[in-house]
Amino acid sequence: MGSIDRSKRRSSQLWKKALVHFAMCFVVGFFTGFTPPSTATLFERRPVSSIGILPAAPVEAVERVVERGASVNRTLAEITSTVPAAAVRDDPPPDAEASGTRGPEPSSRRLLIIVTTTRSSDRFLGASLRRMAHTLRLVPPPLVWLVVQAHADAAATAPMLRTTGVMYRHLSYKENFTDPGVEADHQRNVALSHVEYHRLTGIVHFAGASNVYDLRFFDEIREIEVFGTWPVAMVSENRKRVMLDGPICLSTKVQGWVLKDLSSDKRLLVASTELNPKPPKINVSGFAFNSSILWDPERWGRPTSLPDTSQDSIKFVHEVILEDDRKLKGIPADCSKIMVWHLYTPSVIPLPFHYQKLRSEGK
Repeated sequence: MGSIDRSKRRSSQLWKKALVHFAMCFVVGFFTGFTPPSTATLFERRPVSSIGILPAAPVEAVERVVERGASVNRTLAEITSTVPAAAVRDDPPPDAEASGTRGPEPSSRRLLIIVTTTRSSDRFLGASLRRMAHTLRLVPPPLVWLVVQAHADAAATAPMLRTTGVMYRHLSYKENFTDPGVEADHQRNVALSHVEYHRLTGIVHFAGASNVYDLRFFDEIREIEVFGTWPVAMVSENRKRVMLDGPICLSTKVQGWVLKDLSSDKRLLVASTELNPKPPKINVSGFAFNSSILWDPERWGRPTSLPDTSQDSIKFVHEVILEDDRKLKGIPADCSKIMVWHLYTPSVIPLPFHYQKLRSEGK
């Protein structure tokens, strides 16, 4: 009998301990639910110092239209995906550390800001943008692609941009232009205003939709501190012509500028008489610069932006390029390699000869 009583007491004690433990856990859990969450959590949120490649947004996602002068984070007009619109990746502006107030980032981590302007008359725009997207997908992050387009044309391009897999922002404007050159400068100003407003610190490069790149080029421009420049080969298929436009360098120092037809002379022998002290014309595809010069010119040895250029960022950039060659870094060393090709494509595809003959005969 004594052993039976002892076993009953032992089992009752075990039940009591289990009930006490259960009650304690219940009370602790109950009051924990009323405790405000602590800012020091195990998964601490840290500010994003760079922007990387993100997957494309699903078709059902809400799209956002970005127009010049609008804040991406505040005054965007949200519309559902049933109505086509210009899409944008909505990221918060970089924090103070990322915006360059504590010194430039290491070149290996610098954000590349690739700006592509568009023309409404370009029949091959969709194919050119897709080809550019395939190129940018091969570039190591961080990289953001700014595509600027007229508001009336943006809706047709937005679905394609969402499938590229490239971190992008689609910027649009409502102004109308008759001069393609003036419109191109306006598009560049739209992009630079966006970069300046959101303090996107990185290396800005204007990449034409028809440009072709050596992938090593993107590693080279990440080494730029202020301004960089390089030779560009301009290829015209219908004219069977190749022009070289860019600097002649000694190491990374610019010695002069050349614009030379290579159609008949492929040896690239440049005489001293062919060198110009200044570029005959600013080819935006042949330059890149540190974006912080837009909002912090004193940091790079320039007093302030002039009043007449405060709203014309591309004009400001042109002036900085022309005023002092010492700020320019030749890419690559000695400017000895062509890493960028600009392709001129005809606006109308010519018919083969036998089709032209049939048309002339009325058949």
